Amino acid sequence: MKADNARRIRHSSPAISGHMPRRALRKLDPELDLSFHLKTMDDLPRPWSIEKLFACEQPLEVEVGSGKGLFLQSAAIANPEHNFLGIEIATKYARFASARLAKHELHNAVMIHGDAQRLFGEFLPDNSLAAVHVYFPDPWWKKRHHKRRVMNEQFVPQIERTLAYGGTLHFWTDVAERFDATLELIAAHSGLTGPIVVAERPAEHNLDYRTHFERRMRLADTPIYRAEFRKA
Repeated sequence: MKADNARRIRHSSPAISGHMPRRALRKLDPELDLSFHLKTMDDLPRPWSIEKLFACEQPLEVEVGSGKGLFLQSAAIANPEHNFLGIEIATKYARFASARLAKHELHNAVMIHGDAQRLFGEFLPDNSLAAVHVYFPDPWWKKRHHKRRVMNEQFVPQIERTLAYGGTLHFWTDVAERFDATLELIAAHSGLTGPIVVAERPAEHNLDYRTHFERRMRLADTPIYRAEFRKA
């Protein structure tokens, strides 16, 4: 399937850059206990053990670049039979997302402050994930920063390795150029099946979006490009 067939585009305005400034974060409640919901790379178990991170062993989904944590919160509430692990390299966003989980007392969702490349390369075993979610990664426009792009030729094989058979990679972006390039990258460096078309779902309330970034893009009537891949 060609890249164009995986897109779900709203045509009324040009794309907004992936570097749109974010609003300032709200102050965290100092009384919130983040000890369960916020981990560092040093806190992760070696060898890997789900039971040491979550209340019970369930299928695990990982979100790369969790930002403010809206997806983790919504997904954990909607799917209590799955565990959700978010990883975020920016300290303030990792703390904000973990506070969101702690406030809702979600015991099937945990945030890690750290590097996704390390999490996948050093910790996650083969065939261990039900899904990997990558929503609106930084496009890193400058050539000297291209090596910072999370979807690269080293990381894509790690996603395939860690996905269980039947597991799904969800990839969304607002940058058409990066969408096309990433689909080509996945085709060249993995055996994942796809891209599979993802239809845009109408929002039923003000926060009924995968991420805050999706909400901003859709309210601005900006195109979003979505695709799924599966490990067969």
